[in-house]
Amino acid sequence: MSDSVTTPSESSRLTVALIGNPNTGKSTLFNALCGGQARVGNFPGVTVEKKVGQYQFKERDITLIDLPGTYSLSPRSADEMVSVDVLLGRQDDIPKPQAVVCIVDSSNLERNLYVFSQIRDLNLPTVLVLNMWDLAKNRGITIDVDELRQRLGVTVVMTSAHRQDGIEAVSEAIIQVVEDEVTPPPRLFPEAFYAEVEKLSAWLVEHGEEPAHFYLHERMLLDVRGASEEATNKENTLQLKEYLGETRLRLAAEGCRIPAIETKLRYNWIREKLDGVMVRPASDQTLSTSDRIDKIVTHRFSGILVFALLMFLVFQAIYTWSGPFMNLVEGGQNFISTTVEGWMPPGTLRSLLVDGLIAGVGSVIIFLPQIVMLFAFIAIMEDCGYMARAAFLMDKLMTKIGLSGKSFLPLMSSFACAIPGVMATRVIENRRDRMVTMLVAPLMSCSARLPVYILMIYTFIPASFIFGWLPLQGTVLFAMYALGTLIAIPIAWILKKTFFKGETPPFVMELPPYKWPSPRIVFDRVYDRAKAFVVRAGTLIFSVTVLVWALSYFPSDHSELHNLSIQMETIEVTAPAEQETLDQLSDQHNLLAGKLIRESYLGRMGVAIEPVVKPLGWDWRIGIGALASFPAREVVIATLGTIFSLGGDTDEENPGLRSTLAAATWPDGRPLFTVPVALSIMVFFALCAQCGATLMVIRRETNSWRWPIFTFTYMTVLAYVAAFLTYQIGTAIGG
Repeated sequence: MSDSVTTPSESSRLTVALIGNPNTGKSTLFNALCGGQARVGNFPGVTVEKKVGQYQFKERDITLIDLPGTYSLSPRSADEMVSVDVLLGRQDDIPKPQAVVCIVDSSNLERNLYVFSQIRDLNLPTVLVLNMWDLAKNRGITIDVDELRQRLGVTVVMTSAHRQDGIEAVSEAIIQVVEDEVTPPPRLFPEAFYAEVEKLSAWLVEHGEEPAHFYLHERMLLDVRGASEEATNKENTLQLKEYLGETRLRLAAEGCRIPAIETKLRYNWIREKLDGVMVRPASDQTLSTSDRIDKIVTHRFSGILVFALLMFLVFQAIYTWSGPFMNLVEGGQNFISTTVEGWMPPGTLRSLLVDGLIAGVGSVIIFLPQIVMLFAFIAIMEDCGYMARAAFLMDKLMTKIGLSGKSFLPLMSSFACAIPGVMATRVIENRRDRMVTMLVAPLMSCSARLPVYILMIYTFIPASFIFGWLPLQGTVLFAMYALGTLIAIPIAWILKKTFFKGETPPFVMELPPYKWPSPRIVFDRVYDRAKAFVVRAGTLIFSVTVLVWALSYFPSDHSELHNLSIQMETIEVTAPAEQETLDQLSDQHNLLAGKLIRESYLGRMGVAIEPVVKPLGWDWRIGIGALASFPAREVVIATLGTIFSLGGDTDEENPGLRSTLAAATWPDGRPLFTVPVALSIMVFFALCAQCGATLMVIRRETNSWRWPIFTFTYMTVLAYVAAFLTYQIGTAIGG
């Protein structure tokens, strides 16, 4: 089809990729251009976040793709390969960009231009944005922008994105570079290297590979065991590795040793281009404000103290400060449920609305205060520049268990709730560290486990002292919280040695200058994360809640139970003084409710698994509680209340529930609950994946069912084995 039939609307559309190092203000520029309007999702098959925004400029419709922050375009994994695939037009769900905007920190050009030099090798129209221009000027740094444009052969724009300065100039430059002729990229490597790349391209075609961009074949040679090698047909993998090995040996013999040659040549080129263009003041040798702050916040003693105080604030926000808001959500849910109950007579439809739909929506919204609190802190720490320091401080500790410094915040957040903890793993750029952190985060004892611990400890653990001064009940509670943390260490090590093995990349972290966080940026980031949770994970959590309701309701006939409910509600309205009659009806209602849940599909499943859970010291009733708690662990308390005919409105503090559990027996008269059984239950809930909401969030974050299924499987097996050993050893010791 000729260009003459292209419609004006088609010709006016532009797709532009935005790329740059972390902490260069990339997201700030994206939001400034798109006005905070963006679609957020994942690229197919990988965990990389896809953020796409659209805006209009001079009658041109511009689609802006915000690529992950990166220090280079040397992909080591499928996740890191996404940026290269997008830039080369190999990502099916996104058009090939017609231009690239590379954003750099004006005060740190030498380091930031490394990825720019690789972008130039793609031979795409490129705009270089010198961001944080105001900060560079304040530090006395001068840059001859006209000379820099001439030397680099690209359009250069100065911006201070957090102040909205220079934003329109970026859009002007995008329009212009698409129309201008692209300056050929510099040839940084020896001619022998390019000759070998051409031979490699021919070899790949001879072996049945589709022709590909020259840059991909360059990466195959330069990135030892990189993702580019894995993009070939499996039958060619071994031959390709041999061919690449021989080629690298030939190049090494000619003085082009791979991979070291790339870093050396690119930085030599950068220094040459910046020579005389960027001048720092003689006074730059003195400590800046950021340097003086860093002497405290990155110090091995005072830095840890500052970090601990900040983490305490974060934990308090998630665990305590969000409490009133969660209570407000719960109160709203109860109000709506009560209103519906007042409008409708008891029946299947009312149960579906109250216990299924309203409870399902509530099970999603209840997590929002914690998610908002956590991501507000993360956004503030990122935007002011502290997050990089926190990762630097914790990296030495986390490296010992195979993770990075950025893993600490998501893991700590998971003690309050694993859902925001899993979502917080997005701050980790390295895919291996991000995935391992995500898969061990549910092992941290979240607040939902606390009701189970309280019920078991204060009902069955003696209120005695160890060594005459250490409270036994408090020690057991501490042990439950510590258990998941201790288990997470070997699990993380095993995951790194099996599913996520590979070379650990060097820890590279820019320490950006401190600045006041932008309220708009903080709000946009919190809003994006909250919206992503509700829209993407909320639907799955809601579905699981309704499914469990259906399993616990059907196939029994609830007409008699509904009639009792009608009688009770009638007495409460017309004859509230008849308390004795109301109590009798309530007892009948609770007995019948317990009978119906035993006859439900969920109850039948509980009876069916009794042979499996009996080695843990459990009977079918405890088994039903474990099954029913899948949407949320704390549901086990209400389920036990229903099963033991006390009603579903009981909680862990209810004396009736405690005395009933203490008096429960096996059919032969033996006590059902003993200290080993209580410990077995707590250990199981400390390690199991009894939280459908967390699994659904893992599903959305990984864009795959594989990892939530894996998490559920390994944690359930781990919990079962640990609970089995706890019960069997405890019983043997106790006689």
